[in-house]
Formats: sequence, C-alpha cells, structure tokens
Amino acid sequence: MEEVLIVGAGPCGISVAIECQKRGLRPLMIEKGAIVNTIYTYPLSMTFFSSADKIEIGDIPFITTRERPKREEAIVYYRTVVQHYGLRVHTHEKVEKIERKADHFLVTTKGRTKYHQYRSRYVVIATGYYDQPHRMNIPGEDHPHVFHYFREAHPYAGLQVVVIGGRHSAIHAALELQRVGADVTMVYRRASFDSSIKPWIRPSIESAINHEKIRMYWNATVTRIDPTSVNIRQGDADFTIPAEAVFAMTGYRPNLVFLKQLGADVDPIHETPVYSENMETSISNLYVAGVVATGNDPTKIFIENGRFHGQKIAEDIKRKMKDA
Repeated sequence: MEEVLIVGAGPCGISVAIECQKRGLRPLMIEKGAIVNTIYTYPLSMTFFSSADKIEIGDIPFITTRERPKREEAIVYYRTVVQHYGLRVHTHEKVEKIERKADHFLVTTKGRTKYHQYRSRYVVIATGYYDQPHRMNIPGEDHPHVFHYFREAHPYAGLQVVVIGGRHSAIHAALELQRVGADVTMVYRRASFDSSIKPWIRPSIESAINHEKIRMYWNATVTRIDPTSVNIRQGDADFTIPAEAVFAMTGYRPNLVFLKQLGADVDPIHETPVYSENMETSISNLYVAGVVATGNDPTKIFIENGRFHGQKIAEDIKRKMKDA
C-alpha cells in the first residue's frame, strides 16, 4: 500500500513529493513520459517567462547566468532536484484508470511491457494541461502537416507556413519560423494581441508585422485546411492562401479524465475542479496540484504559484494521518 501516489512528475508534482517526504511520508510519482515531460516537449529554443528564483522548488537554488532560464537548464534543474531528494518516480508509465475503494484508491497503469496496479490511501492529480490541445474541429485539422506543438523552426526554412493563434506560443513559433527564412502568415481571431503578452516579446512581433516580415490577419479564423492551403474567413470575406505547414497554436485544456472518472465535482463551463483551500477535491483524499486546478484558464496557475500547492497538500495529509 502506497501512502501517497502522485500522478505526474512535473514541477508541481515534484514539489508535492518533496513536501510529503519532508514530513516523513514516502510518496510515489507516476509519469507517462520523462521527468518534467511537458518542459521536455517545449520548443528547443524556449526561454521561460519567469526568473529562475520564481520556479525553483524544494529549497534548491536554480542557478543560471541568465535572468530567465532556458528549457534545457530547467530540465537539468528539476532532474537534479529529483535526484537530490531521492524521490521515487516511475517514468514512461501511464496511468490508465483510478478507482475508489472502501479505504483506498486502486490505480492501474501501463508500463513499457505490462500493466501494474497500486493501492494508495491518498492520490494527487498533477497532470497539467499541455497534453490536450484545443482543437478547432475544422476539416483537415488531422492532416500530417498540421501541428498543435512547435519544437524547432529549422525544418520549415523556405516553406510557406501558417500559424494560428495570437498568444505566447503562437508568437514564439512565428518569430522563430521567420528568423530561419520561412514565409510566415499568422491568423488570429482577435483584433490585437492580448495585454498579457510579455513586454519583451511584444516589440519583436509587432516590428515583424509592421515591416511585413510576417503577414497578419486580425479578426480572422481558419475554416478549412487542405494539403497545400488553408481557407480563411475574415469578416464577410472568404479566401485561400498557400500553406505547406500549419501550426495550430490554439491553447490547451486541463486533463480532467481521472477527476471525472472518480465523480469529483467539476465546473462544467470553466472545467475547473472544485477543491478546498488544501487542494482536496470533493472526493475525500483526492487532491489536485498545479495547472490542472485552473480549468480553461492556465494563466491563473503556473509553476510560480502551483509549486506551493505541495505544502498545503502534504500538511493536510499528515494531519489526517495523525487524526486517524
């Protein structure tokens, strides 16, 4: 019987494990990919919006020569934290199902070669949201040249590329693609960029658009994707532009499958789990940590504040154990 089982080994899941271990518990993290798998899948050239001190966990300093660390530095840092604390983590093992029993949860997972089952009195869902992109539900979205994630620009040098969206991920992709010589068009459903766009990014994208290095269609949507083109609707006008690659950077949704599976209360409109100040859901001994707790608006919870969920959860679990 496990004391605490944590689904997800991202920064917030690791933080929960550290806080539990500090209180004498023996947590186990289950991660379907690598440690901090979401950060691993970020664009190779990505720089964090937060300074290093804002995303460090476990009282381990995040040392970097830059004001804001890059993706590779974060991967090394969080991996080192896991190793420093000797945290138990099973990577490349996917949780398939969580069942509520009389006095524990039964967690079924699928590893590389076989299924496993774990019993745990407490379960923490720290699955994030990056695995579930917002789909546009338009014809052609599943074509092989359409991507919901951006890794690097080099393969698309010289190609005609359409980037759908206007938030940070779309802007980053568009700028990187333009820098390697791609012919970039952006399509955004709003009239301007959101006020949340970081001040060190906005001038670069606005300059690229103003100097016609990137074509921009405001108040526009993509209605269809064909093998060599996309259809765009802007106001009452419909037209087609060439596209050899399409990046649909339309945002992501929280992974609530286990919460719904167990019957936990979830706001049907905003997809926000209902939880207490200690991060406990409406299901006793089932907790949420990190971005999964924020519903459809991932701008409210991120590493900077989600890293503190671990302390609340660990203290509540320890209190329950003492009272038992």
